[in-house]
Amino acid sequence: MSDNSGKILKSINPVKVVFPVIIGLGVTGFMLYREFDPSSLSALHFTLQSFFWLIISFLMMAIRDLSYVYRIRLLSNNKLSWKNSINVILLWEFTSAITPSAIGGTSVAIFFLNKEGLRIGRSTAVVMVTSFLDELYFIITFPIILFAIGRTDIFTFGELTQQSLPWFRNQFFVFALIGYLLKLAYTIVISYGLFFNPRGLKWLLLWLFKLPIIRKWRPQANESGTDLIQTSHEFKSWPIKNWLKAFGATALSWTARYWVVNTLILSFFGIYFLNWENHIIIFGKQLVMWIMMLVSPTPGGSGFAEYVFKEFLAGLIPLGTGVTMAFLWRFISYYPYLIIGAFLVPKWIRKHFLSRS
Repeated sequence: MSDNSGKILKSINPVKVVFPVIIGLGVTGFMLYREFDPSSLSALHFTLQSFFWLIISFLMMAIRDLSYVYRIRLLSNNKLSWKNSINVILLWEFTSAITPSAIGGTSVAIFFLNKEGLRIGRSTAVVMVTSFLDELYFIITFPIILFAIGRTDIFTFGELTQQSLPWFRNQFFVFALIGYLLKLAYTIVISYGLFFNPRGLKWLLLWLFKLPIIRKWRPQANESGTDLIQTSHEFKSWPIKNWLKAFGATALSWTARYWVVNTLILSFFGIYFLNWENHIIIFGKQLVMWIMMLVSPTPGGSGFAEYVFKEFLAGLIPLGTGVTMAFLWRFISYYPYLIIGAFLVPKWIRKHFLSRS
């Protein structure tokens, strides 16, 4: 891992915050230029109630992060302190924000956990379990939301409705279904490797490290594989209450993330603007949006996320306000991680590398 530290540190260079900011603001500015209608601002009402719901929006993000912090500390068997757990989560989110959505910060999270005191094998197992829990939440929640609504409104894109189309002709439903099946397959593989055949995972790890470009790290991979097997046995013997706590924290984190959009709508359009069914539709739309953002080639989905957000909410909020709401959504749920990471990464590098030198 130490031989590979240089490449990893280069990948989390704070200078990289510039690119997603430029892309995100550039796309937002372009959409405002093309679609902005001054009269649409009259639909936005900022009152004392708006201020209250904006605070709730930020609180949702705080709940999301604190739930992740609690989960990572729980999965480390409390070997990570609260401070170290906070560092890992914020660094993880920062990495996800500056890398393409399809890559994310998962691989680098193993490096963060290792530097905060966990062995490589345990770090790998912890990251795999977090990924398993995240995907499990989606696998359980998506069909529940779909059946609860009983309609295909969550697959409506833009101002056109595809509600009357059969499912096989609704391209967004097909796209979501394929994404769902891929997530299901990934979860099954992770579950099998982590809980039923960790030795098979070690074998796969050693087979991958036969490649010439990474062969020199094969001894470390062997040691990591052994740690992974030991950690897997520990997770298999975990009390059911620990699994319930871990999944509860996962569900709370993702639900809080998605409710940011709902609280933003309440901020500017009032508590009576949408009924409960529309709030569930918005929640479901974000599940579909998340699948689409996974294929975004831009850092943190910048630009792509704003466009998809505006189009998916086109039929649920007043015409012309979508771009503004998309910017506010990213301002609350995305840009803070860029700012925090830009300050946290240099401090973290000084602590773990420069001070030791």
